Amino acid sequence: MSNVVEINRDNFDQLVRQAGMPVLVDFWAAWCGPCKQIAPLIEQMAESRSDLRIGKVDVDANPELAAEFGVRSIPTLMLFSNGEAVNTRLGTLTQNELDEFVQLNQGD
Repeated sequence: MSNVVEINRDNFDQLVRQAGMPVLVDFWAAWCGPCKQIAPLIEQMAESRSDLRIGKVDVDANPELAAEFGVRSIPTLMLFSNGEAVNTRLGTLTQNELDEFVQLNQGD
């Protein structure tokens, strides 16, 4: 994962809450088929967007973060702005749906 950052309990505040830019967080797990399906789209977005931090939270390794944000299904995408979750999307998305989700919900 080149431009996608791994987010965990230890670095969540620094990478998400104090980011100073919108952050797209992908809650995922290695065994999740739909998570694997959306991963290339997340990677592509991370490569092309310098105005947005993109990170992944492995829900198996970080169950407390999943619980804190009410993640009950994966993949769950959450967009954070100014350190606060501003929107959530469940399941897989097309590239256009992902772009639209980020554009419509940046809260700027």
